[in-house]
Amino acid sequence: MKRIPRVISIAAVSGGGKTATTLELCNQLNKTKALYFDDYEFEQSPDDICDWVERGADCNEWNIKPMINDVELLFTDQSIHYIVLDYPFAYLHRGMRDYIDLAIYIDTPLDIAMARRILRDHGNGPIEDIRNDLTNYLLRARGAYMNMEMTVKPSSDIVIEGTLPTGIIVERILEIVKNRFPS
Repeated sequence: MKRIPRVISIAAVSGGGKTATTLELCNQLNKTKALYFDDYEFEQSPDDICDWVERGADCNEWNIKPMINDVELLFTDQSIHYIVLDYPFAYLHRGMRDYIDLAIYIDTPLDIAMARRILRDHGNGPIEDIRNDLTNYLLRARGAYMNMEMTVKPSSDIVIEGTLPTGIIVERILEIVKNRFPS
């Protein structure tokens, strides 16, 4: 018999919809706990994402032991049936890959992801902050986005169109979960 809880990984570029999808998926699935990559401080991990990508973007450079420890701890809670990871690496990190039962990539066009990031991160902030963010994206950060499309996307089990409304994305994931992990 397969272990419970089942671990579902949700990946996307920044602004791609992974956090919104994770939140809604947890609302729809019973007995679910979410872990968010951005909630962790990973010591002994790359400080400069763009430099990390330029050096080859080896996901195993990230010391994600705190997140792995939390997954292992959740395996001891018999009331939890699903763990949803808002997590950028799918199966690429050897420390986490054996825990993941289903890796989903939300494939959001880069222009839409950028627009979402600007709205989310800058809101009513100074226009100079937006200019700086866009300049950084054009000079260096776009490589990180492209790297995810070339590595994380093909290593995922399922790729879902990121222009769909979050509710539709979650409905599709729920159907996949129902079919893949029948009760």
